[in-house]
Amino acid sequence: MKWEEVCENKQLQDLPFKIELNKWGQIVMSPAKPKHSAYQGIIVTLLSSLKKTGLAFPECAIQTTDGVKVADVVWCSDQIADIILEETAASIAPEICVEVKSASNTLEEMVEKKDLYFAAGAEEVWVCDAQGKMRFYNRQEELSKSLLVPDFPNQIQRRNQPTA
Repeated sequence: MKWEEVCENKQLQDLPFKIELNKWGQIVMSPAKPKHSAYQGIIVTLLSSLKKTGLAFPECAIQTTDGVKVADVVWCSDQIADIILEETAASIAPEICVEVKSASNTLEEMVEKKDLYFAAGAEEVWVCDAQGKMRFYNRQEELSKSLLVPDFPNQIQRRNQPTA
């Protein structure tokens, strides 16, 4: 199956799952819980407040060497946004790709997605664990904080407030 077919299929719209494709065109679904969605919202809000340019948004479909993966949250520069916003799946990964780990995700899956996002052009990949702890990576290593958004907190909480 191709990503365009997934997007146009009426039966696959409005599901309470994140849908991705593997390299064989098979659908992979991941159920989302409210806590997962809450972390996505907090991350989007914080990114939007800390980055005065560019665009932060949830659920970005990205074409990778292993099919279409959907990053839970992304931030992209205006230049990348101009390229990808009209595409069915982003042909280049946004500069920051964030995965919110759920109970169904394995460590191996997170490492694989991180590598796929970097291969597609991401500059940083962030992982938020089930307790809201953030981990930041660039292509070379794990970072103590994001180099692109150094004021982003290492711990997400329901009460995280954007700085004024």
